[in-house]
Amino acid sequence: MRAPLPTPPAISRRLPLALYALTAGAFGIGTTEFVIMGLLTQVAADLDVSLAAAGLLISGYALGVFVGAPLLTLATARLPRKAVLVGLMVVFTLGNLACALAPDYAWLMAARVVTALAHGTFFGVGAVVATGLVPRDRQASAISIMFAGLTVATLLGVPAGAWLGLQAGWRATFWAVSALGVLATVVIAALVPAERDRPAPLRAAEQIAAVARPQVLLGLSMTVLGFAGVFTVYTFIQPILLRVTGLSEAAVSPVLLVFGVGMIAGNLLGGRLADRRPAASLPITLGALAAVIGALGLAMHSVPAMVLCTGLLGVAAFATVSPMQLWVLRQAGDAGRTLASSLNIGAFNLGNALGAWLGGLVLVHGGGLAATAPAGAAATLAGLALAVVAIRLARREDAPAAAPCAC
Repeated sequence: MRAPLPTPPAISRRLPLALYALTAGAFGIGTTEFVIMGLLTQVAADLDVSLAAAGLLISGYALGVFVGAPLLTLATARLPRKAVLVGLMVVFTLGNLACALAPDYAWLMAARVVTALAHGTFFGVGAVVATGLVPRDRQASAISIMFAGLTVATLLGVPAGAWLGLQAGWRATFWAVSALGVLATVVIAALVPAERDRPAPLRAAEQIAAVARPQVLLGLSMTVLGFAGVFTVYTFIQPILLRVTGLSEAAVSPVLLVFGVGMIAGNLLGGRLADRRPAASLPITLGALAAVIGALGLAMHSVPAMVLCTGLLGVAAFATVSPMQLWVLRQAGDAGRTLASSLNIGAFNLGNALGAWLGGLVLVHGGGLAATAPAGAAATLAGLALAVVAIRLARREDAPAAAPCAC
């Protein structure tokens, strides 16, 4: 007689609803992270600050993620992961409410930083939860399912937020994102399972030692530089489209939609590639990303070429996410996987901050908006170089010791 329940392998190979609950949380967080890019001109005008100062709201958020990720991960290490995820979504929701109510630039910057504190730990803990729900050969795909929330946020949330900001003011967008936070909190609380037989957490010193391995540190560094290249250009995508490409304000949201479609495709492609070829996926995706960023500089003066390259930028950028996240998670081992996962989310955002700063530096020194593309390509090429070094180092350590000479 057949067993009433499927075997554990059959269960594990099906994608559980808990993955999609994590996707819902990622959607809310992704919307608030990226939507400010479609609101830069409105925020700058309303708060009477320069475009470069408004761009620093992206850097401030990213630095909040970078600082909050390791601190909150270590502080919550002894708590159940489900409770951590729910609590982080509450912080996220309150932070967006504060953004909507911000009376001035300083308040808005502070609120963005508070909101960002939840970001890194949510994705770090969420990635560990996601990989624990599937077999090893589908772990990168599980990460990509969770990160699909970010891509869908860019496809739907960011253009919708930009449109809402244009119609009802930028504050209305943050009120809407706060409502998303409430919804995501409820879904995570309902669908993410409580942990069973969770091992005792390691001491902070043991976790830090695990992530201090050269392969992990190189992985974090290539994440920073790889994504710095993306945000050197993408931070200023709205003014580039308006002032260089010559599009109208109403046309910006459809172009952001194209970027979002590219992100979804790239996220799924990167997950599958990393499942099949974990190490080779790093130089492949980073090399493609550097090439697309470089091509963007040549495409800015042509509407069709710019639309195409914007879509390809989305593909190339998010094809790198799962490979880089899986790399640091595996290189850190069991002792440091949660901390390494959170740190890598912080590294993505440090790259965002570095890219926004680098793009602003190009503008301040008179390089012009078009000059952000070669600067971004150079940053990503530096990340590619680190990926090659990290892979060679890992292979050298994994290679069996040479047999002693018998002569």
